[in-house]
Amino acid sequence: MMRLSLAIALLFAGSAASAPASILVVGGNMARSCYLAAEAKNLGRDALESCNRALADEPLTREDRVATYVNRGIIYFRQAAVPQATADFDRALALDPAEPDAWLNKAVMLVQYGHSAEAMPMIEKAIDLKTRRPAVAYFVRGLIHEERGNLRAAYDDLQHARALEPNWRQPAIELARYQVRQP
Repeated sequence: MMRLSLAIALLFAGSAASAPASILVVGGNMARSCYLAAEAKNLGRDALESCNRALADEPLTREDRVATYVNRGIIYFRQAAVPQATADFDRALALDPAEPDAWLNKAVMLVQYGHSAEAMPMIEKAIDLKTRRPAVAYFVRGLIHEERGNLRAAYDDLQHARALEPNWRQPAIELARYQVRQP
């Protein structure tokens, strides 16, 4: 579990390719500010305020409301406010159970806090629903496979993550620990 937690922590310290799956918002100035804060890893009070104002005051489409809940959930997650992040991801999923990035972000959060078994079906769902950040999904799924002892599946998923985001260093770092032998 320690290796998995470390790799997830590095996920958030890495490049833009490794960032959680924030969702672009089309309408509403505050909703857009919330999105930009989630993308920029802005954890300030103003980041949450823009999300809160968007949800309370702006006439958002269902899609933009879902996106704003996901984006605010990301900000809460980065602040280690797990109950609030969970509530926002759940609100997004209640409005749109087919939103892949709500599933992905909730799964990544669960893995970070030691609940990888619970996260695995969410990662699968995010992949099936075509998450905007498939490399992140395959990377995390690979780490969960490794934790479970399924090294072949772990290697394959880490390879897939690297192929999807060749400039993202973290999959290559994880893959460097593997030795592939031909039978």
